[in-house]
Amino acid sequence: MTDTPKTKPHGALSFALDFGPLLAFFIAYKLTGIFVSTAVFMVAIVVALVVSLAVLKRVSPMTWMSAILVVGFGGLTLYLNDPRFIQLKPTIIYAGFALLLFAGLAAKKPLLRYVFGPIFEGLNETGWLKLSRNWAIFFAAMAVLNEGLRAWLSFETWLTVKVWGVTALSMAFAMANIPMLLRHGFSVTEAKEEPPIPPQG
Repeated sequence: MTDTPKTKPHGALSFALDFGPLLAFFIAYKLTGIFVSTAVFMVAIVVALVVSLAVLKRVSPMTWMSAILVVGFGGLTLYLNDPRFIQLKPTIIYAGFALLLFAGLAAKKPLLRYVFGPIFEGLNETGWLKLSRNWAIFFAAMAVLNEGLRAWLSFETWLTVKVWGVTALSMAFAMANIPMLLRHGFSVTEAKEEPPIPPQG
């Protein structure tokens, strides 16, 4: 009797919950405008949190931070009638993640291990430190990039780049880390879930 291959539970659902609110924001903007779409974004991310808690039984700290900032900066955008706040949110998220990871690295503590430990089972200490370093640099670069994009692009172009370009870039960067992870003890075949894509600012 042959063993059945392991399935990675809820991988597609996790991605849908991370990407879905941003996609809803994009579609709502195309159909309505900045302020209605911002409200849709806020509602969608709250729904995603509820579904994640109900089905996956967990929400990562990074996702909580992203959701809180979406609601907070989205509320400022609606209250002050100023779309710059919702555009600033990714910069705050990326810079915050980068600072936390760099602070952990300075203390020789790879903070990503506390978030993704069960997923990257088998990864050794060096692997965790390198993964945290790589994502810290990536998040810092994305914070700078978002500031440049929102300064030079129209809201519509900024949102299009955010939804499609930044998401694709994040996925590519996550995949690019896999060879390094494999060299430091991570096994794709033994992984409980697909390697995660951190929340999209």
